[in-house]
Amino acid sequence: MALAGEAGELLEHFQWLTETQSAALEDGKKRQVAHELADILLYLIRLSERLGVDLIAAAEEKIAINEQRYPAEKVRGDARRAGEYPD
Repeated sequence: MALAGEAGELLEHFQWLTETQSAALEDGKKRQVAHELADILLYLIRLSERLGVDLIAAAEEKIAINEQRYPAEKVRGDARRAGEYPD
């Protein structure tokens, strides 16, 4: 639950910004965002340690799965879910 709370705090910084504004944060705001990202990272690390999950291995596995489910040449520029693409 704390992880979800921290993610919500991160999103608050971007809620009313355009994509351009989000990419060009002022230094003070960027530091606040960095701290929220750090909070999220710390919760993820602690959770993975308690569950015995190797986060790097899990991320690499997930990337490989996504490469199979969403081949770049097939899905680039299209945001449908994996099962919605024609074979």
